[in-house]
Order: sequence, then C-alpha cells, then structure tokens
Amino acid sequence: MVRRSRTARPERRAVLRATGRSLQDQSLTDKGLAPPERKTDRILLIACGALAREILAVKERNGWDHMDLTCLPAILHVHPERITDAVEDAVTRHRKVYDQIFVVYADCGTGGHLQAACERLGVEMVKGPHCYSFFEGNDAFDARKEDETTAFYLTDFLARQFDAFIWKPMGLDRHPELLEMYFGNYTKVVYQAQIDDPTLTERAREIAERMGLEFERRFTGYGDLETTMSAWAKRPPT
Repeated sequence: MVRRSRTARPERRAVLRATGRSLQDQSLTDKGLAPPERKTDRILLIACGALAREILAVKERNGWDHMDLTCLPAILHVHPERITDAVEDAVTRHRKVYDQIFVVYADCGTGGHLQAACERLGVEMVKGPHCYSFFEGNDAFDARKEDETTAFYLTDFLARQFDAFIWKPMGLDRHPELLEMYFGNYTKVVYQAQIDDPTLTERAREIAERMGLEFERRFTGYGDLETTMSAWAKRPPT
C-alpha cells in the first residue's frame, strides 16, 4: 500500500520482506495470508489472563525478548473444569507455529487433569496447586499452609478485579446477606503483593474490611513464577 504523508514528500513503495509466503494480490484475494509456518528460536507462553501483567514485567526486566505471550480468559477460574480443554486447544493450535510452548498455569482446581494433559501433549507447566502458592514460593507456601486454612488470598490482579471476579459472580452485589455463607469460615485476607503499590494495598485492605476479616499484607514478588520462566528462557531450542 502506498502511504502519503501530510507533507508533500515523494511517494515511496512499501518494502516487503521475503517471508516464503505469497504476497501476490490474487493470492491475497483468494487465500488471504497464512501465519508463518514456524517461529524459529522463539518460545510461546500460554498463560492465565490473571498473570499477564506479571509475566510481561518479568519478561521485560530480564530481557527475554524471545518469549511471546498469549493468554486465556482469567474468568475460566470460575469454571476450572473448562481450563484443561482450553489449554489443550491452545497448545494444539499454536504448535503449528512455535517450536517450544510452555503453560503458565498451576493445577488451578483441575484436580490433576491439566497436569495429565500437559504430559500427554509434551509441554511443561508451572509447579504448584495454584498461583498463590507459586507467587509465595511453593516450598514456603507448603510450610505454612496448615496455619492458614482460614486465609483468603488476594494477588495484585484480584485486588484490582475483586468485584468483577469474586463479588459480582457470587451475587454479593445483589445479596450481601450471602457473605456469611460464603466467607464465614475465613478469618483473614492475605494480600500477596507482587509489586509495591500503596493504592493496591489500600484496595486490598478495603476488601478485607468489606468481608469483615483481618488483613495481612505479604510482599511476595514473583516467586516461583520468575524462577520457572528463567529456566524456560534458558532452554535450548528443540
């Protein structure tokens, strides 16, 4: 396509790089343009949408430019029985393009089904029962889990999206009387902060007050998420 600038510059032809795919107008008319057959030496991360900001932050600060990211909707966690099929479909679809694919989910309520699917597909996933565990570090989380059976966990994402992700789907915006039924067995909110953000901390504190629970802020950073991504980033191409 010829592009005209706002000033009276001479027109220039667009330069198209050789891709091995047809850029003839007739082919574009009849067949469109297929995606590249392979992305050599690149890694695709298939992740939960609730982790997108954290993954991109880790990727940027470590300079892992050879990693690409695609995310499934975070709201799948409301129906964890759908996660395994969604991940399997995504792996199958993107495998046509990427040599290496990793799944940035923990078990996330799938009852081991996601792990079994990943093993069958030959892809790795993040270790741990859920993101609360791997953000804190799976070993550290496991060591204190018996003392925190009545803790309700928030991450940065959940602090931002609490109403859309928890409050409204549970109907608490319409039926606040259900609060005791849903959260009566909890004693405190543990806010696992990935970044130092006073606004998010205050929001998490307000959520605890709304739920009638004690509040604890625990800075975790990115925990085993960053450790796992680091190992994947250094993996030689297959």
